[in-house]
Amino acid sequence: MISNGTAYLPLHPGKVPSWLYERMEKIGLSITELILMEYGTSGFLSRISDPYWFQAFGCVMGMDWHSSGITTSVLGALKHGVNRHSRELGLHICGGRGTQSRKTPSELQNIASRFQLDSAPLVQASRLSAKIDNTCIDDGYQLYLHSFIVDREGHWAVVQQGMNPQLKMARRYHWHDAGITSFVDEPQSAIIGEPQGIIMNMTDHRSEASRDAVVSFMNEHPDRQVKELQRLGFPVTRRLQMELFMPEHHEVRPSDVDAGRLGAVLAAAYAQQAPSFEQALLLPGVGPRTMQSLALVSELVYGAQNRFSDPARFSFAHGGKDGHPFPVPITTYDQSISVLRSAIDRARLGQSERVDSLRRLHQFAAEIEHRLSPHADVAAAIAHERRISSSLNGKTC
Repeated sequence: MISNGTAYLPLHPGKVPSWLYERMEKIGLSITELILMEYGTSGFLSRISDPYWFQAFGCVMGMDWHSSGITTSVLGALKHGVNRHSRELGLHICGGRGTQSRKTPSELQNIASRFQLDSAPLVQASRLSAKIDNTCIDDGYQLYLHSFIVDREGHWAVVQQGMNPQLKMARRYHWHDAGITSFVDEPQSAIIGEPQGIIMNMTDHRSEASRDAVVSFMNEHPDRQVKELQRLGFPVTRRLQMELFMPEHHEVRPSDVDAGRLGAVLAAAYAQQAPSFEQALLLPGVGPRTMQSLALVSELVYGAQNRFSDPARFSFAHGGKDGHPFPVPITTYDQSISVLRSAIDRARLGQSERVDSLRRLHQFAAEIEHRLSPHADVAAAIAHERRISSSLNGKTC
């Protein structure tokens, strides 16, 4: 799990069109169900608290690959899709953007009653995570979105986002309860945003003395406080371990994509007619273009954490609504949803061969990457997708 990180997330205006939002809800639910089948709710919570995985998740859904809008749209679609099945999934999403974020405590109380949990520590975790990211980290970003994901065991993750309108940027914060021993000593799973020089982070473990000093200061007589304020200095520290920079340019450039990994996905897709692969895959009727999407979806489900360092690559599953790297191929998108839905429904009936085939698809692409080290011509791949866009009912907004 990522302990800390930063990334640049440019703000994008506009709304997600209904034709995309409906599909985001369906594929988001299907991917979530697959992860729950394979790894349980803990596996899903650990993934959604990983900022790199989260960005890749949004790219697979067809959102703008570099935009901060991924956060709002993915969590909105996921909440609508998952919460209708929260009893059977054992997972529920509370909060959201603006006024929805303020409903988080009451939503947590309702779901805690349904899951037979004590709501008090969950509500406290929600309020503290928001308070810390909005107050203890003085980085110029004001929170406007707060989502709290909880499972029936009481484990949780938080994804929240702050905005800096002057800089036209957002900073996304990820939390995960696994391993947290203190809410005020480096509790975040990750912090996402563009570095803006030195900032005050009172949750840094090196700020423990400062936190103690604040408590001591608050207990002083007001006259003493006034004198101390005249000479008070705040230690400013920040821990940087991983950085994910999402650039402002709208187009997907070759430098944004791991060409080796994309090459393996394309090779796996176009090798699908090979008898040995066909036997392993067991997904009849799926053509090369859908196979390309499914290979990226399977990596999202089964891939190791280090596979998500280039989220732009996952936009080659279903394109992007702004036309980058190419228009959303509605025909392919619907086929992906159909294959995933069929695999999940069959697995629930005890027929797991299609879910197994998705796992083997990821393994097959990884083996191609390891053995052959193929490198995709990213510009040529984008040009090809744009040439065939109309045949796949490609759409943009």
